[in-house]
Amino acid sequence: MKEKREPENVEEFVSASEAETLEWAKVFSGRLKAGDTVALSGNLGAGKTVVSRGLALGLGFAGDVHSPSYALVHEYTGARLPLFHMDLYRLKDGADWEEIGLDHYFQQGGVCLVEWPERLPAEQAFTYRMEIRMAGEDSRNIRVTLG
Repeated sequence: MKEKREPENVEEFVSASEAETLEWAKVFSGRLKAGDTVALSGNLGAGKTVVSRGLALGLGFAGDVHSPSYALVHEYTGARLPLFHMDLYRLKDGADWEEIGLDHYFQQGGVCLVEWPERLPAEQAFTYRMEIRMAGEDSRNIRVTLG
């Protein structure tokens, strides 16, 4: 894993494998605290689920971690902090996320991880924004912006 220095509120990591991406996310999870929100962006197959799995493992969750594409939200509890993993890919543009009940998770004092965050209202604030880009068959560029 190589770390490239960016402006103070931006960090970029280059991962050469799925295992490195998983390990990076486990280490990154040490930064997370109650109430943090993480926007996770990237094309299909970019590695969002690998990052999600690493964050959950790093927080101490011992079970399986899968993308909640059909369930909308998976809750991972019993760890240092609860992780509420949302995948909004199937959410229609203009859907009322409060009516669906997603706003409830942002008030629970855990960590909210949101895939496809552009489907939420523009006023939703995030502690971290992560963008994953494929740089090769196995390599990924992960860009993290604070706030």
